[in-house]
Amino acid sequence: MVGFGCIGQGILPLLLRHIEMRPDQVLIISRGDTNAAIAGAYGVACLARALTPDNYNSVLAPLLGAGDFLLNLSVDVSSAALIGFCQPRGVLYLDTCIEPWAGGYLDPALPPSRRTNYALREAALALRRPDRRGSTALLTHGANPGLVSHLLKQALLNVAHHNDLDTEAPDSREGWGQLAAKLNVRAVHIAERDTQASTRRKALGEFVNTWSVEAFIDEACQPAELGWGSHERHFPADAARHDAGCQAAIYLKRPGASTRVRSWTPLGGPMHGYLITHSESISIADYLTLRDGANVRYRPTVHYAYHPCDDAVLSLHELAARNWLAQERAHVLKHDINSGTDELGVLLMGLSRGAYWYGSQLSIEQARALCPENSATSLQVTATAMAGVIWAMKNPSRDVLEPDELPFDEILPLCRPYLGQMVGVYTDWTALSGRARLFDEDLDRDDPWQFKNFRVT
Repeated sequence: MVGFGCIGQGILPLLLRHIEMRPDQVLIISRGDTNAAIAGAYGVACLARALTPDNYNSVLAPLLGAGDFLLNLSVDVSSAALIGFCQPRGVLYLDTCIEPWAGGYLDPALPPSRRTNYALREAALALRRPDRRGSTALLTHGANPGLVSHLLKQALLNVAHHNDLDTEAPDSREGWGQLAAKLNVRAVHIAERDTQASTRRKALGEFVNTWSVEAFIDEACQPAELGWGSHERHFPADAARHDAGCQAAIYLKRPGASTRVRSWTPLGGPMHGYLITHSESISIADYLTLRDGANVRYRPTVHYAYHPCDDAVLSLHELAARNWLAQERAHVLKHDINSGTDELGVLLMGLSRGAYWYGSQLSIEQARALCPENSATSLQVTATAMAGVIWAMKNPSRDVLEPDELPFDEILPLCRPYLGQMVGVYTDWTALSGRARLFDEDLDRDDPWQFKNFRVT
């Protein structure tokens, strides 16, 4: 395991619970030994070593051989480099996001398009072998990205059933795209509302979050990104297309943490979330695309709409005021959380019955009862990563894969015991709800599912 932050700490008891192995078969490589006592309590050894472009080969080569597993839960370590190390050696691999080497997200010398998840995804997918029989490497298999791709497939089947469509789960990428098009799915939000809180409030000059502060600041400062739907007719003035790759997504010339969108969750109701870039916004849009030759016939707009915990919102306000210079101190809420829920799901819009949200509602009390070392936020990630590790061990020669390409009906049963309440709810909410009462805004009132209507300007 590379990295032992909140996700590494949370997944360790799950791996030892669900996989038949001895603690001495696990080695953690972390750039510091701050959390070594937590690993030691499980009988797992830690190696305090930061992986860099200069040393990762020499550090990892004596430790990993054919049939071993590299679980990458780090920040500032290149996913592409680690996959390139694993593939010729027959080493299995999983990460929860595609990372560059340190500084890659925030390097001012790089143009915005090079700092996107789109660019990182294209580079990772380019590592696929022509015969697609390399050792299995699962990209971005955490909660989101990861779990939400499986929730989306289940949600599509739920909506089909509610509409009396006699359909079984499609067995191909094109089949899922056809089902989404048949149901008239115009937009998909990965809609998340985190209400976890601590009695210890955020201090000035401190970034507070319920998961990695460093990773959140990195993605918050990347350009906002979204899968761009075939129904869209108002291209944003501050947006740009990529000059290569799948062309399923666009990016905005501004940080995700300065870009807000209207969205909805069952417990939280209407919200303004941050359009933080995530690879599922690109991979889901790409996976569901239907083409007639070179022309796109159907694609939904897909993006993340994230309302983090309240102290994280305050932290983002302060970060923006500092012109994206990280605060001096970081605090990850964990044992000091005393209330709250992480509500994470997919919101499908454009349906005949309005919009449909399907996902996990997990409270801090439930998370602690289900698995030690976890918050509600981390358990949604660690349970999905654990399920991916098990699937990869059972399917060791499937090459480089994204969550959208995995069998959702094999992954979800492994995750469900750790997700709290699984809820499917219809709503009549739209991005136009209540908008005419106070201000005469520049809206597309003929089509509520236009991105222009969701964006908070």
